[in-house]
Amino acid sequence: MQRSNPASFNLLISISYNEKGNEMITTEMIGKFHEKCAEDAAVYTLGAAMAKTEMKDLAFVPMNAAKLSGEFSVEVTTHGITAQQRSGRCWMFAMMNILREEAAKNLGMEKFTLSGNYLAFYDKLEKANNVLEMAIEYADRPMNDRMMEYVLEGFGDGGYWDMAVDLVKKYGVVPESVMPDSYQSCHTETFRKMFMTLVRKDALELRRLVLEGIDPQERREEMLAELYRVESIAFGLPVESFDFSWRDKDGKFHEEYGITPKQFYEKYIGLDLGQYITITNHPTDALPMDHYYQFHYIGSMAESNIVNLNLTQQELEDLCIAQLKDGEAVWFGCDSGAFGDRAKGVWDPDSLNYEGILGGVDLSMTKKDRLMSHDSFATHAMILVGVNFDQDGTPNRWKIENSWGEDVGKKGYFVCSEKYFREFVYEAIINKKHLSAEQLAMLDKQPVTINPWESDWS
Repeated sequence: MQRSNPASFNLLISISYNEKGNEMITTEMIGKFHEKCAEDAAVYTLGAAMAKTEMKDLAFVPMNAAKLSGEFSVEVTTHGITAQQRSGRCWMFAMMNILREEAAKNLGMEKFTLSGNYLAFYDKLEKANNVLEMAIEYADRPMNDRMMEYVLEGFGDGGYWDMAVDLVKKYGVVPESVMPDSYQSCHTETFRKMFMTLVRKDALELRRLVLEGIDPQERREEMLAELYRVESIAFGLPVESFDFSWRDKDGKFHEEYGITPKQFYEKYIGLDLGQYITITNHPTDALPMDHYYQFHYIGSMAESNIVNLNLTQQELEDLCIAQLKDGEAVWFGCDSGAFGDRAKGVWDPDSLNYEGILGGVDLSMTKKDRLMSHDSFATHAMILVGVNFDQDGTPNRWKIENSWGEDVGKKGYFVCSEKYFREFVYEAIINKKHLSAEQLAMLDKQPVTINPWESDWS
């Protein structure tokens, strides 16, 4: 796909439509539209409300939201709410919130937090290296090639579970006290833009070196050294080893000297992350059910692929329940922009009546159509920590631990309805021990490889 100047693109579209004789919006049509709206009392009534009030507040239906209150029949106890602040590190925080529980248990602590700054540092460095490597690999392709466009689109803070796994395996983890957040790691917009500008500049230089027949690897290493320095200025120099002291819940003092981040993970967390698999529910034609697929995301490590097993919504839900009943929280990805109220801590289509305040329009779409039309996809990762069942044994609400701090929701916890879960939850991380024999057998099949830009829709 070739990028065009917006003005020339619009002119091209206009000429094309005229040449093809496509139906245009006429003044007669506008007149009919205006006359009909002018006679509609709801346009004035709802318009008056919309003129002065946040749309989400107008749409909120408190009595429906109240139906989601109450305790949960299955609940995993967690130790504290984290805050990613103004950064896109939800996927990383969701994983750390699961790892944190193992660390707190093994350290004997009531509350414990891992450093998001430490992993974010290496996440940026690995993403940058991936762009540089792909710029070298695809240097022979024209600039308007879809892959080259994808490479130069760059990366942000976002990511997937598999990327967090790769970071932890390679770099380990550290307590938050060892490498606390800096302002830049919590407010990443400006730094990301400057960092990405430098990465793009470097990628173009490496591309030119390849086309000139010059080995680019020495220059690539120099570029990475500069990027490492820039990150050290913004986030702080990452620790290679550290001392850590703490008191357990019984008041006993402990101390570690000179422990490395990888040693800390192995000694105090130790989860075998290779036993977890991403289960998705993407009911689209390009991502077949009962298969697993893989793609290489620009934001992952250069050697890594993202791997997902695509199952029905019912199977995804059953696996989440099995893991919660086993006492373990579930990392999951959903569309947090769909029918959510941040202040009330609710995600529920019945609690936000947008159709009503827009005059009775029909906004309903199937999950498949929402994905295919780009109307919805996974935008946020959190952890499931509870589920409740009605008198028939059917789930009716799910408890969520978010990473937006304690000032939102119910002290950082949210609830979603079963209706929301089925329509807007797209993926979950499940320990393979919960998979059936048939589901495990699917992992022996040849994976379906998709283009990375098709990962959220098809």
